[in-house]
Amino acid sequence: MCHRDSVIISLKTKNKFNLSQLNPAQREAVEHIYGPVLILAGAGTGKTRTVISRLVNMLRQGVSSDSILAVTFTNKAANEMRERIRGMVSKESAKEMTVCTFHSLCVRILRKDIEKLGYKNNFTIYSSSDQVGLIRKLISRKSAKDESLDHNLAISLISRSKNKGVPVSDNNDSLVSEIERFYNKELKHLNAVDFDDLLILAVQVLKENEDVISFWRERFKYITVDEFQDTNKKQMELVQLLSGSDQNVCVVGDDDQSIYGWRGAEISNILEFERFFKSPKVITLEQNYRSNQAILHTANSSIINNTGRREKSLWSEKSSADNVRIIAMPGEDEEAQFVVDEILEMTATEKRSYDDISVLFRMNSQSRLFESKLREYKIPYRVIGGQSFFDRREIKDLLGYLLVIKNPDDDINLLRVINNPPRGIGNATIDIAVEKSRDLGCSLYNILIDGDFLLTIPPKSRSKVESFVSLMESYRSPMTSEYSSFGILFDQLVEEIGFTDFLQRNCKTDNEYQNRRNNVFEFISSLKDYEKRGKKNGMQDFLDDVALQQDRDEDDDSSLGVNLITLHAAKGLEFSDVYMVGVEEGMLPHKRSLEEGTRDEERRLFYVGMTRAMNRLTITYCASRKKYGELIRGEQSSFLEELDPTHIDVLSNEEAIGAPIDEGDAHAYFSRMKEMLGDD
Repeated sequence: MCHRDSVIISLKTKNKFNLSQLNPAQREAVEHIYGPVLILAGAGTGKTRTVISRLVNMLRQGVSSDSILAVTFTNKAANEMRERIRGMVSKESAKEMTVCTFHSLCVRILRKDIEKLGYKNNFTIYSSSDQVGLIRKLISRKSAKDESLDHNLAISLISRSKNKGVPVSDNNDSLVSEIERFYNKELKHLNAVDFDDLLILAVQVLKENEDVISFWRERFKYITVDEFQDTNKKQMELVQLLSGSDQNVCVVGDDDQSIYGWRGAEISNILEFERFFKSPKVITLEQNYRSNQAILHTANSSIINNTGRREKSLWSEKSSADNVRIIAMPGEDEEAQFVVDEILEMTATEKRSYDDISVLFRMNSQSRLFESKLREYKIPYRVIGGQSFFDRREIKDLLGYLLVIKNPDDDINLLRVINNPPRGIGNATIDIAVEKSRDLGCSLYNILIDGDFLLTIPPKSRSKVESFVSLMESYRSPMTSEYSSFGILFDQLVEEIGFTDFLQRNCKTDNEYQNRRNNVFEFISSLKDYEKRGKKNGMQDFLDDVALQQDRDEDDDSSLGVNLITLHAAKGLEFSDVYMVGVEEGMLPHKRSLEEGTRDEERRLFYVGMTRAMNRLTITYCASRKKYGELIRGEQSSFLEELDPTHIDVLSNEEAIGAPIDEGDAHAYFSRMKEMLGDD
């Protein structure tokens, strides 16, 4: 698009864009377009609005929409950004602007040029469950009888190794080191990559090929990165590579909300931004539009205890009649009961909605008691971070077929579907084929289509293998061709293999069968809907989208109810009333923080929790708590001792429960209790 076209499009921006609606710091950020910019956006300071306004203003100033790249961390954030941009600019401009996640960006780069690294461009993106399958196979193959290794630990160590650029072998664990070597070798052999590889290989292909990096620098001349405090070493390297000499890079983040160090995030990327980009403009957003001043004053008094942070102090024009409450509880049962009682009272006397309320905790295991109590009182709730649709067994099976049709070298998914539903290919035949593929260093599928191998197995098994291969080949060409009717064809395949009949035979109850069958229908429907988009490489794009959807932290459960959520999963969310529970030494901060030197990150986690609250914040801790069946003495978190008491009410359990309630509220409360408990 030429400069003149950009100006025409900028004139089509809709009237919703208005600089006068921004505060001075936001406006400064929006109007600064050229060169490196660091926007320090504190919690609740209108970060998303500022970023979107800046992107729209770039169009108004004549920047070509197709030269703009905006990178986020989650699909949810990317989708929200796209929708809000569509509401402010012309349809053409919104469509041409690239808004995506880091991993989605890397897939684009690699689909175009991964062949330069010795892969085929139809590579498979392995999900976490695919990784588990491969790692388990390698552990069983490589470990001695007296050795054991947890597959989740192996995956975690390998991922950390890739993100940090330090081989696992440096940790002197010979088995993990061997598993790492074979895992990476096996992935390439399978023409597959994991999510860490997407970043690593994208950086590699850019660094090693001048034509590749020139193409992408010419394509994206203006780069915006959201949630910059969560970037790791490779993501920073990717941004630097793409930015080129112009360095038209705007990064937005808050070092006080950097809570993902355990998965590779480098807080130094934002703290030392000046080291990576020359003479950047630094703009700080401090006016908070979410929380009242009592909450912000208390949160500020905590985070100032961190060392090496970028100075900022949140403030709000919202006053409050309620102080932050810190309540001492005798035990975890009383803690859960207290929270549930207050929820009942609020929803009865204040007509508060359940989804306005959140219970935040440091560890997943803390949700159990609250779930039990909420069920007991028939209060709807949701645990944010439930199972993804695409992680359900029947959907993984169907995805397995699509992935093998697209990439026959994918042994993991081939082993998943070769006898699923059962088609008479015995384990002995499969074991022989796997062993032969290993000996010859080729894919399992290449063995299955090898005439010499087929002659070595019994005629009945040979017939079954040939039938399976014929099935795959009959669908491969029509489904992977350009502009194919892959959704309709896959529906035929599912019918041909009798998949729903297989489900019915294996489900324990009719209800389970109906749910799983509905999932199958929903999956096929989504395929057909995607097919209607008329994309050139429809099936490939669908599988990429599915893989990238599984790279997420957000929850897709739209049901309403009290929100039970870990502090790590709460970032970016807001609720009218927040209960932070279990704020005890050893839990928050976590007991490992002293050993690992992550106490500052634990304090940032505490700060993130407090700044989720809009109107009321209640913090509780217990004098005792059960652990492994034993009653363990607890003490309040040392973080509580750091807080400025100006806007804090410290209460005992009895004082909190004994707060006065007027007669009308009492009547409403007990009526609500009867309704919940189903009393006559």
